[in-house]
Amino acid sequence: MENNSSVSGGDHLVYLCDWPNFETVIGAIFILIFILSVIGNSLILCILTCYENLNDVTNLFFLNLACSDLVFTITLPFYTVYSLHHWVFGDVACKFLTSAYFVGIYSSVILLTAMTVDRFITVVLNWPRNPVKRRRYAIGACAGAWVISIASSLRDAMAVKVEAFDENTFSCEASSETSENNLDYYLQTSLLFFLPFAIIIFCYSAILKTVLTTANRQRRRTVVVVLCIVAAFFICWGPYNTFILISTLYKPVGCYEEERFYIAYSVCRVLAYSHCCMNALLYMLSQKMRRHLLSLLHCENTRRSIRDRGTGQSSSVIQNAAITAQNSADILELKSN
Repeated sequence: MENNSSVSGGDHLVYLCDWPNFETVIGAIFILIFILSVIGNSLILCILTCYENLNDVTNLFFLNLACSDLVFTITLPFYTVYSLHHWVFGDVACKFLTSAYFVGIYSSVILLTAMTVDRFITVVLNWPRNPVKRRRYAIGACAGAWVISIASSLRDAMAVKVEAFDENTFSCEASSETSENNLDYYLQTSLLFFLPFAIIIFCYSAILKTVLTTANRQRRRTVVVVLCIVAAFFICWGPYNTFILISTLYKPVGCYEEERFYIAYSVCRVLAYSHCCMNALLYMLSQKMRRHLLSLLHCENTRRSIRDRGTGQSSSVIQNAAITAQNSADILELKSN
């Protein structure tokens, strides 16, 4: 239902549009994404720590990516409440959750870029041959990803604050003073999204060319898994970042245009937020990961059944031995009589 009324907002008109129940659907999707992400990434962390060698560079990147997804995931329940109601968590939580939101995004893209560059150096350049040196570089890249993402998120956290629409309604948005000058924000977005995207395209073009000419099936599987993870990130976040850039050039006028514009924004946002549970699903492309997951989910039942089977077998052996001994005693007694 569309409300076509408008009010004067200085030198322009502000249209008052309302789309009931739309935010309820978005909130329900966010909660579903939150549940899937917590379960999936927690299982990945358990599998990596229990079954995998964390000295392996690829596993190290996967571990950090799962942590990055979880950092982003913890913000979803708060933004769900915000979209359904208004900001009720105060100014400190506003800044902290904004920082966590951007840390999750920035760290993911930096880690994915570092993982791709590592694949490029290993597959195409065949360097470094020393695994210890390669592991040190990977640890440095992961540490650098977290430092850069945290430092970059501080600017976003300082830009937001809680503002009151009226006595009982609050928002957690960038202040009007900082939102008027968005050049630094879009420069940061370009550096931390579009530049890594260009680097990844270049690296994977060379990687695929090299891998397709080799017969190493294990190397091909690893490259395919990493490629799917990288592609999923840019498929999910690409439309959202592109839409944000378009929104600076085009402003909808009237309720009809605003509704269409907002629906497109919401679809892009849901697609972007769903990325935090995508990696856990893509990890299952690896047969080894699926085997570890089954071992993790069935380990207790398996141990219990083995223990019960062993106990049952021991009891049967004891019972058979006792019966045999009793029969032997009866035979000897009959012979003596």
